[in-house]
Amino acid sequence: KVSSDRLSSVIDTVNDRKLPPELRGQRNNVRSETDIINVVEQRVWHAMEEGQFENLPGKGKPLDLTSNPHVDPAEDTLYRILNKNGCAPEWIELNKEIRNSVASWRLALKKAWVHYNNKGDHSHDSKWLKSSEALKLQLRDLNNKVFRYNLIVPFGRQMLGFKWEREVDRLKEELQETDK
Repeated sequence: KVSSDRLSSVIDTVNDRKLPPELRGQRNNVRSETDIINVVEQRVWHAMEEGQFENLPGKGKPLDLTSNPHVDPAEDTLYRILNKNGCAPEWIELNKEIRNSVASWRLALKKAWVHYNNKGDHSHDSKWLKSSEALKLQLRDLNNKVFRYNLIVPFGRQMLGFKWEREVDRLKEELQETDK
């Protein structure tokens, strides 16, 4: 019991030190993260009113965006070297390829759909069936590329696959919007 009380008091002290000085010792009064954000915003506004942001180094100059401070420096250097030599990581090239393929696939779907629906009689259903089967095969190939992309892309940049029904619904909505 005594050691758990000591441990909890140490944890409380550490957590208290994480708070801005204005809120230290008032842990029970801090209801949410918003309280902390409000204190920080007050500090920023106060500093702005005092002109503390007027003489910052680099004021009025463009930002240096050649390096990303949130990326591992070795990875950033590697990407910079690749970029200078006209190369890109495989996942970037694959992303471009997927996006271009999707755009042309959607255009082919639209042409087939419009051709199918512009005919008054649906005696040409076999032609639509052939077109839709070919488009479904292409969609399966696209999904295979998406799967490969998701395996090699950095975490958090994965993309969703494509579903036939969702794509047809999307096309119908697009065509209804253009008809209005």
